[in-house]
Amino acid sequence: MNELQELYQQVIIDHNHNPRNFHKIKHPSHSAKGHNPLCGDKFNIFLTIKDDIITEISFTGSGCAISKASSSLMTEALLGKTVTEAQKLFDLVHNMVTTGLANAKDIGKLAVLSGVHKFPVRVKCAILPWHTMKNALDKSTQTAITE
Repeated sequence: MNELQELYQQVIIDHNHNPRNFHKIKHPSHSAKGHNPLCGDKFNIFLTIKDDIITEISFTGSGCAISKASSSLMTEALLGKTVTEAQKLFDLVHNMVTTGLANAKDIGKLAVLSGVHKFPVRVKCAILPWHTMKNALDKSTQTAITE
């Protein structure tokens, strides 16, 4: 295993064992539920948006290491972003997770998820929190189901 792959694994393990922003926001302005019935991953995403900026973001739920790490990394990446920036980042991450192609300048730390594309069954795990966040932006209550 090369050094980059080892670093990626360490970041995913760290975010799985020590997830950032793993709690329910008391009064979110937006929220959504996501569920992958194939593997049982279930997450709730909570956002507070003020003046088009994500001022708070968190998640609760359970799932595999990839989905939990993806949720944690997502909350770190989106805090302080505008809704438009969050939607653009969704597109970049979705493309990266499905193709493995990413521009480190655009994607930053989220590049740790780029190797997921090699394991098609895990793509849904990595992208579930992102779809759920996108649904939360669109409506106050939604359920994202990846099949």
